[in-house]
Amino acid sequence: MNTPVTENLKDGDQCKVIGGTHAGKSGTVRDVNTSKTGHITITVEQKNGVRFKTLGRNVIVLTNEIG
Repeated sequence: MNTPVTENLKDGDQCKVIGGTHAGKSGTVRDVNTSKTGHITITVEQKNGVRFKTLGRNVIVLTNEIG
């Protein structure tokens, strides 16, 4: 199983949650933290203003690349 690369997560990225409690939700990355144990945690803000926290490994970054 391929794990999405999350080292490049940054504030303002659009993301979609693909695992965990919030699977299927999407929004904007607002706060990226790395815990003492090395796990990346983020806060995701949905368009309606609702925020939730999840692990970085549970999200993929949505890109708008054309080509």
